[in-house]
Amino acid sequence: MPETIAPAFPIDRIQDAGAAIIGSVATVIDGKTEAIRTALTVMLAQGHLLVEDVPGVGKTVLARALAASVGGSVNRIQFTSDMLPSDVTGVNVFDQASGTFRFSPGPVFANVVIGDEINRTSPKTQSALLEAMAESQVTVDGVTRPLDSPFMIVATQNPIDMEGTYPLPEAQRDRFMARIAMGYPSPQAERQMLASRGGSDPLAAVRPIVDVETLRAMTVTVHAVHVAADVEAYIVELVRATRSHPDLLLGASPRATLHLAQAARAHAALLGRPFVTPDDVATLAPIVLAHRLVPVARGLGGAADDTAREIVVRIVADTGVPFTATPVRS
Repeated sequence: MPETIAPAFPIDRIQDAGAAIIGSVATVIDGKTEAIRTALTVMLAQGHLLVEDVPGVGKTVLARALAASVGGSVNRIQFTSDMLPSDVTGVNVFDQASGTFRFSPGPVFANVVIGDEINRTSPKTQSALLEAMAESQVTVDGVTRPLDSPFMIVATQNPIDMEGTYPLPEAQRDRFMARIAMGYPSPQAERQMLASRGGSDPLAAVRPIVDVETLRAMTVTVHAVHVAADVEAYIVELVRATRSHPDLLLGASPRATLHLAQAARAHAALLGRPFVTPDDVATLAPIVLAHRLVPVARGLGGAADDTAREIVVRIVADTGVPFTATPVRS
């Protein structure tokens, strides 16, 4: 029988549920509301999230708290240099009792997969996620198996100049809908963290706000959020500008165009709107596009990630906003 999908949520219920999820995760991650909102936006847009920063700033805690707040199955993969692709996707094991091979699924078979320190494993093992991220399926020994729905990978990585890291290939970075950096907490947030922890683990108190069926219904509503023709043209213009920019060796792909539109739908839904404005697009463009770009500065020893984000910000500032829509915030 085909899978039954729950009726779509009204937009205002998505806004309320989203606020509750953000509030739940915020009890664990102090002072990072925007990072939490972005993570939830990517989840509702059915994308994958890359969280990059130095160790100890809460990358994995964010992923675990988000997963705990939405229910469903959660698996965690600790990537290491000696991992094999089968450690991610699963492997066929010979069953002596029956004389046949039995498939033992890997940790990628879950609603939320937390890939911890993804760039500490080899490119060969990293590539085991490519099919899963693009097509929500896994092929092992010629047999293709669908992944759970909804399916989201929240991967964390350390800066590439740290010991024991491998750069993510362009094809894999392109499969992540967005990339965020946590950053260090403010002094106030860090003091609040000290005062509130008291030796207990705040993750233990996080309870699901929505279940898997509800989350599916929310994503159905997000897909129905309207994107007007002039806003579509605005998205295309922003993406195409990255392909001809003199400071970029590689611009954004057509997949980036789709990801930006879908993320903008989720962003609008979380704000209670059934339509996308250029403001939604401009707000998300740096986190959706920058990690896919290859700046000229990378070949000159520059800070590539910061440079790419700055270029996207300039492109947004220089691109005309459709006159029929809401102005972009400065």
